Amino acid sequence: MKDFTDADLSGARFVRADLSEAVLRGVDVNGAEIEAPWLFDGTLVVNGVDVVPLVDAELNRRFPGRAERRAADPEGLRAAWAAIERTWAATVERVPADLVDVSVAGEWSFAQTLRHLVMATDTWLRRAILEVAEPFHPLGQPNIEYETDGYDMAVFQAEKPAYAEVLEVRAGHVAMVRDFLATVTVDDLTVARRNPWNPQHPETTLSCLHTILEEEWEHHRYAVRDLDAINS
Repeated sequence: MKDFTDADLSGARFVRADLSEAVLRGVDVNGAEIEAPWLFDGTLVVNGVDVVPLVDAELNRRFPGRAERRAADPEGLRAAWAAIERTWAATVERVPADLVDVSVAGEWSFAQTLRHLVMATDTWLRRAILEVAEPFHPLGQPNIEYETDGYDMAVFQAEKPAYAEVLEVRAGHVAMVRDFLATVTVDDLTVARRNPWNPQHPETTLSCLHTILEEEWEHHRYAVRDLDAINS
């Protein structure tokens, strides 16, 4: 643990850093920005107020359909997926072809984001739920830490694919989830599954589907954020 007293950290950038349980007292946070994918699994207390429910409610307001991402029954899950399909379809439509490979501040481009969602579907549907032995499509975009964590990058193609190919593969994976949800039952949702990254962590079909929906909404938010930055 480090104690930063009277330290000037203005303009500092923390990427994939663990700030859990950090305590900030008497700090100037004007203009500070936090992106925390796991925010909704815990708390963030600002001036004595847990702001997580407030952030969650505001994002639900901004992104209609997001509130359904934790649906717990087949019909609700089908509605939740239909909402994400509509949302992404509208976003894809608004992105000019000359911007799909533009990166903002080192973040994934729009095309790379779509490729990562291909991998997310392969990980949590094909691998975790369907137990496919070799689940990954070569076009998928792995996590930043995938290689450093010791996983084999050889399955993924090194060269950048054409955007038309990205859209085609992505559409196939979207349909894959839709088709699975079309026949899923209440009993199916309770079946135990292996976590692809942490086999000791218990999962069910339902929790895997929730992860897919979380991935979809979080990366949509990132994509829209960066598109707005490009167009500002």
